[in-house]
Amino acid sequence: MILVTTDYIPGKQIKEYKGFVKGNTVQSKHIGKDFMAGLKTIVGGEIKGYTEMMEEARNIAIERMVEEARQMGANAIVGVKLATAAIMANTAEILAYGTAVVVEET
Repeated sequence: MILVTTDYIPGKQIKEYKGFVKGNTVQSKHIGKDFMAGLKTIVGGEIKGYTEMMEEARNIAIERMVEEARQMGANAIVGVKLATAAIMANTAEILAYGTAVVVEET
């Protein structure tokens, strides 16, 4: 599956537009990680537990978007974007979305 943030794929011709696709997940860390993150805010610096959580969430959201595109018969997704939102304290939603397309095979 080809994923691009642009509306086209250089060197490829879009043969068919399949439609909007998306994937999302809501993630949180367990209380132990939250406690350690709270301590980290006192001294500053990267909160690695949350960085890892967000990386995992992005991967899950992208995988879900790709699966939806595959089910539609697409072999690429153009205009890929990621959005995030806080759902409640210490949770985050990641949404991956784009347009599923069929591009020429090489």
